[in-house]
Amino acid sequence: MSEIAEFTRHLGNYLAPPDVALVERAFLFSDSAHRGQFRKSGEPYITHPLAVASILSQWRIDAQGLAAALLHDVMEDTTVTKAEIETSFGRPVADMVDGVSKLDQIEFTSREDAQAESFRKMLLAMAQDVRVILIKLADRLHNMRTLDAMAPTHRRRIARETIEIYAPIANRLGLNALFLELQDLSFKHINPMRYRILAAAIKAARGNRREVMNRLLDVIRDGFAKANIAATVSGREKTIYSVYKKMREKHYTFAQVFDIYGVRVLVPDRTNCYGALGVLHSLYKPIPGKFKDYIAIPKANSYQSLHTTLFGPFGTPLEAQIRTHDMHRIAEAGVAAHWLYKSGGTLDLAGCRACWRSSRNRATPRNSWRTSRATCSPTRSTCSRRRARSWRCRAARPPSTSPMRCTRTSAITASPRGSTTNCCRCAPSSRTATTSRS
Repeated sequence: MSEIAEFTRHLGNYLAPPDVALVERAFLFSDSAHRGQFRKSGEPYITHPLAVASILSQWRIDAQGLAAALLHDVMEDTTVTKAEIETSFGRPVADMVDGVSKLDQIEFTSREDAQAESFRKMLLAMAQDVRVILIKLADRLHNMRTLDAMAPTHRRRIARETIEIYAPIANRLGLNALFLELQDLSFKHINPMRYRILAAAIKAARGNRREVMNRLLDVIRDGFAKANIAATVSGREKTIYSVYKKMREKHYTFAQVFDIYGVRVLVPDRTNCYGALGVLHSLYKPIPGKFKDYIAIPKANSYQSLHTTLFGPFGTPLEAQIRTHDMHRIAEAGVAAHWLYKSGGTLDLAGCRACWRSSRNRATPRNSWRTSRATCSPTRSTCSRRRARSWRCRAARPPSTSPMRCTRTSAITASPRGSTTNCCRCAPSSRTATTSRS
């Protein structure tokens, strides 16, 4: 009971006393339902729901979300029904618990079918309440942290599922810290030997970098002080999986990847972001083509920051991220950053849903293919008798080398990838195009 006392004491920092009481009731209910059950590690099962709720409390999730996290396994692993949860804690909590629970009561022909249907159920519930996926991600994070107790085959299967499904979802929601940790934990169990070698190499190289990094930070802080910009500057280190991924994709050696230094600059407001960028560019020469403005044009998951790469001391590349404190909070917590209580004690539920829906719309615009085809408006000269070789339709694919005669105007143009249709105004593909030259 000391764990729940410590947990609820932390909740008092942002939850009202009635909300804390709801969380305590959910803990007692879950503890009673899971009594006598143990995890593979030998710990009482209640330690898992409590750990999941603790992860969510770091994102400052509301009382209903925390209650659902404490109860998220009772329907799956005990005889408790959804109706009982709804009677004790209300419909929203019951719906969240039901959305996270697997479909164990239904017979499936294969494990893949059962898993696919469980994912479908979870995604449908997530569309109604994004807290469902936040609970599931926190659940998966704690499972990955304690995966050593599982058999090696189970560890690899769960790790593969995590890096292919849950880590991309976390990245899509802007949960950057969670995304990076899931990647590292998955890599640890999928390729344990490579993970150990890279971890040892990074630990050994970290000592040699510390002195250079401290000098860099001192120079940058002095530059901001002279420019009267209140900035928090810190070093930024690559994760083990990001080092491995860069080595594999770009065919770099470990020395080439780890010879890149990174700093993160946090400033009070957006104007100071661009002022800080000017200070950095005055201290070190920027590398052409390595600047990205994600403040003016945010990423699909609402991420905002200025990225620039500089020629640091001794010619070593220096990567810098510049953002405000609010942008940093969203960059780390993503959609979960909207579950903060405002001054009036009201929850920013509308902001969270708006962030989730707008990010989905930006990532997958409807009819994007049709829209691109709609912009295709080739002029008459495209199919003129000038033997034009260029493909002027903006939405067309790059042409192949084989020419084809346009059946509409008898002009010879290049055919896109062997298609019998040359452009939007040419004859449909059912007609036969003449391939002879004029």
